[in-house]
Amino acid sequence: MIKTVEAVVDEQGTVRLAEHVELPCARRALVTILDEEPALLTPEPALLSERALAEDWNRPEEDAAWAHLQKDR
Repeated sequence: MIKTVEAVVDEQGTVRLAEHVELPCARRALVTILDEEPALLTPEPALLSERALAEDWNRPEEDAAWAHLQKDR
C-alpha cells in the first residue's frame, strides 16, 4: 500500500500527520520538506460537522441571540 498523507514537520524535526493513519505494522516512509509555511490545519471533524451545525446556527433565533455582539450596520 502506498498512501500520501499531509504532515507538518516542526523546528525539532517532529512530524505531525494531518490525519489519523492506521497500519498493520511499522512501515517505512519518505518525507519531502516543502519550502513554504504550513497552512493552518482545520480538524476534519470540524469540516464534517459544519453542515449539520449550520442548520442550528443559521436560524433567526440565533441571529437575535448574538445581535448585541455585532457592530451597528
